[in-house]
Amino acid sequence: MNNEKVFSMKFSKVYPLLVAKAERKGRTKVEVDAIISWLTGYNSEQIQEQLMKEVDYKTFFEQAPQMNPNCHLITGSVCGIKVQEIEDPLMQKIRYLDKLIDELAKGKAMEKILR
Repeated sequence: MNNEKVFSMKFSKVYPLLVAKAERKGRTKVEVDAIISWLTGYNSEQIQEQLMKEVDYKTFFEQAPQMNPNCHLITGSVCGIKVQEIEDPLMQKIRYLDKLIDELAKGKAMEKILR
């Protein structure tokens, strides 16, 4: 999938998939929201506003109040690609979120996920 296709995906379509992935493994929507908040600076109410506006992924990350200064500590692979080696800054932010949700679904403690 090319980057532009990913960037144009509606956050309101991706968000339920992130929650479902976590819930299948016994985790919660609250934990997903906490991860999104930690990464982007959005609070739960702001996340809901973005969902209601049906913004695309690009807009969601561009309008993020503040990316966490520790997000560079997120390492590992998503879909066989090391997140720390992704050159496109927007794609890297998207993959950071994917990686954190993967860690949640794999049972990692929230304290370790939120570096």
